[in-house]
Amino acid sequence: MVFKGWFHICRLCRWPLRNGHWDYHRYVRIRENLTIPNVLSVLRLAMLPTFVSLFADGRVVAGSWFFGLLASTDWIDGYIARRFNQVSELGKILDPIADRMVFFVGIGAALYYDYLPMWFGIVILIREVSISILMIVATAMGMERFPVTRLGKWAAFALMAAVPWVTLGSAGGAWTVFTYMGWTVGIPGVFVSYKSFFEYLPTVRSHLASGRRS
Repeated sequence: MVFKGWFHICRLCRWPLRNGHWDYHRYVRIRENLTIPNVLSVLRLAMLPTFVSLFADGRVVAGSWFFGLLASTDWIDGYIARRFNQVSELGKILDPIADRMVFFVGIGAALYYDYLPMWFGIVILIREVSISILMIVATAMGMERFPVTRLGKWAAFALMAAVPWVTLGSAGGAWTVFTYMGWTVGIPGVFVSYKSFFEYLPTVRSHLASGRRS
């Protein structure tokens, strides 16, 4: 009823229509994709320069908390999308892009400004770049989409907690305790992330085959 009423308003206002209902259908598509989770994903991307500037200015404590906040919104927007039925086609593309960008920029900045051990950041980035390339190539070849595994979710959660904790601990003093917290979840998180990566391989292969058949 809302859309129908809006369409009549458009007609009264003489908004241009193509093929009869062009503006109406465009409005519906915009309305479906203009969701809180998608807005949060856009905000995450827009906030990345602010995060990098904090590390560049040597404000490692503020930058670490800010990175943790950006990383935590991944869980928040996912919960909102499922709980309030705000899953959208745009969100299925935008959310993983925002997740990867936050992860890559966060770890890259931490490595560049020497707030994260080089070996730890490189080990994480190798896995993340590999899974990203795998998914992009497989999708381009016609793979059917499939949800992230539970193991993959736990690995992402552990590493998104570990990285800002380790960088926060690099500030020294009372913050040092976060270094131990970071390694406590970070080391298992790395092993779980690689385990989930190798478990993705047969799943990608099967979904790629089914996608080509359909």
